[in-house]
Amino acid sequence: MTTSPLISEFDAQTGVATLTFNRPEVLNALSIPMAEAFLAAVKTLHSQSGLRCIVLTGSGRSFMAGGDVASMAGTKEQIRDFINGLLVPLNEAILLLRSIGAPMIAAVKGPAAGAGLSLALMADIVVAEDRAKFLIAYNGIGAVPDCGCTWFLPHKAGATRAAEMMILGRQLSAQEAKDWGLITSIAPSDSYDEILATTIKRVASGPTKAFGAFRQLVDQAAGRSLAQQLEAERQAFLKIAHTGDFEEGVSAFLAKRPAAFSGQ
Repeated sequence: MTTSPLISEFDAQTGVATLTFNRPEVLNALSIPMAEAFLAAVKTLHSQSGLRCIVLTGSGRSFMAGGDVASMAGTKEQIRDFINGLLVPLNEAILLLRSIGAPMIAAVKGPAAGAGLSLALMADIVVAEDRAKFLIAYNGIGAVPDCGCTWFLPHKAGATRAAEMMILGRQLSAQEAKDWGLITSIAPSDSYDEILATTIKRVASGPTKAFGAFRQLVDQAAGRSLAQQLEAERQAFLKIAHTGDFEEGVSAFLAKRPAAFSGQ
């Protein structure tokens, strides 16, 4: 029986979608079939009603160890075809994911290397096991980062630290990654699943549309002047003010009770 390189699940009751990279025998290294399956799953999520949260994770003892280096040997044409076969669907999937309003959580166990680092940093929240490791890895094969690493990493850690990871091959422990601002929280292995579940529940029960608007504002801030960003914030606030969650949030605040957001 053929095992799918990516497992996609959606819980209609909680609104949580989980995408699991599923090549544990090679630490979930990216293959073309995995990249294509990832894009197909993301396209489905893009039109999924009731979506409140997206979780990215990996099977076995790794989040993702980057691209499948064994497939990067061959003629120039074969290498070109492999890189394009990998990155064209992955790039489309990343852009689609960042355009979805639902917040993303990366659940990281073991190494997040190469493209795995990029995809972890793409998430809004990163929950890492205390034994997790973070590294660029591209320098080891004489390549350049991909899957948005050169955007997400300096965006979160700064250009100097990004250069240290790339040029000096700096590998970060979970604690170092947290100190650098790359991840949100660390959990010991014996309580990791519980802490992750609590985080997912908290994120999925929040004001989903406001979270999506927040991410869009942050993503676009670097390309705007302060005046343009202020106007974008005003427009976003006006749009969110027409949502059910905003109405509920204001009512709950005035009634001095916890808000019960529905994602609408």
